[in-house]
Amino acid sequence: MDDLDDSRGQGLPLLATWPAYWRWALLLGLSALLVFLLELARLPAALLLGPMIAGIALGAGEAGITVPAPVFLVASSVIGCLMARSLPPSVFIELVQEWPLYLLGIGSVIVVAAGLGILLTRLQVLPGTTAIWGSAPGAASAMIIMADAFGADARLVAFMTYLRVALVALAASLVARFATPDSAALPAATWFPPVDVGPFVATMLLVVAGLAVSRFTRIPAGGMLTPMILGVALQAAIGFSIELPPALLTLCYAIVGWTIGLRFTRPILAHAARALPAALGSMIALIAICGLFALLLVRFAGIDPLTAYLATSPGGADSVAIIAANSPVDVPFVMAMQAGRFIVVLLTGPALARWIATRKWVVSMGG
Repeated sequence: MDDLDDSRGQGLPLLATWPAYWRWALLLGLSALLVFLLELARLPAALLLGPMIAGIALGAGEAGITVPAPVFLVASSVIGCLMARSLPPSVFIELVQEWPLYLLGIGSVIVVAAGLGILLTRLQVLPGTTAIWGSAPGAASAMIIMADAFGADARLVAFMTYLRVALVALAASLVARFATPDSAALPAATWFPPVDVGPFVATMLLVVAGLAVSRFTRIPAGGMLTPMILGVALQAAIGFSIELPPALLTLCYAIVGWTIGLRFTRPILAHAARALPAALGSMIALIAICGLFALLLVRFAGIDPLTAYLATSPGGADSVAIIAANSPVDVPFVMAMQAGRFIVVLLTGPALARWIATRKWVVSMGG
């Protein structure tokens, strides 16, 4: 794509004819501008949403750039450490003591997501069993691979997954903004605080160890999951201290946002155009129903509204972790609920979706 002589006259989009460094420069500049504007609006996740929206713009504009997989793996591992830092050992004592609350919170989201997938399949608003796989609230990469293996349209599954993650991030950020109108984003003065070198080096070794374990075990989303599990275990066993400088987190937020946004390429959007109203409607319905679950947590469990909303947000655990870390909420509760559902979906989601997709009473009308 960087060869201008070959690209001219072949109908390539304008951005695809630019040298790669100009495309990346445009992505960086647009991201910075959007972050600035979103910071003015005091959105808690501006550092994630700005790069994500910029990525969507360039992806839809056929810029032809992607975040290298190793770079995203490192960023997701850092986010996994962020999640681990938000899960002190006391959380797991609470989880055991309050297991009905967590079980209902995790199970209700999974059941509703599966129900919406079945409904969309029965109504034939999406082809075949695409909606079954695309509605799962997590384990995106595993769902896409399994969907392709079972004959569903992996492109539409990917579209539904990325759409849900983007909508969840946007909705959660807006809710956080309006729920805490006086809250400010991360102050610039705190971006470069003194770093405790020992714990920081140990944290980076944890990132490397997590990546190595995930590569060896090939766990879906292992780049985020294994550092989180190792970090939680080390904190509980030896009082391990996780040191994550704000500047490093800012970079990782941007990488996660770009990875999500750049996946919205023009071919995927064109292929999904007819399904967009149904996919969009189902995702909004899922987010709204999860919001009702949050109200139940507020009413019957005494949890503050923003904490309850973030805890029940359907999927995008890394995005929710970023928003929670920059909002005045009970971060351990949010992370425990998100991590718990993520693990449950990871372990049971593909099998559950496969089981539903092979039921005759589901596919008899869906085709």
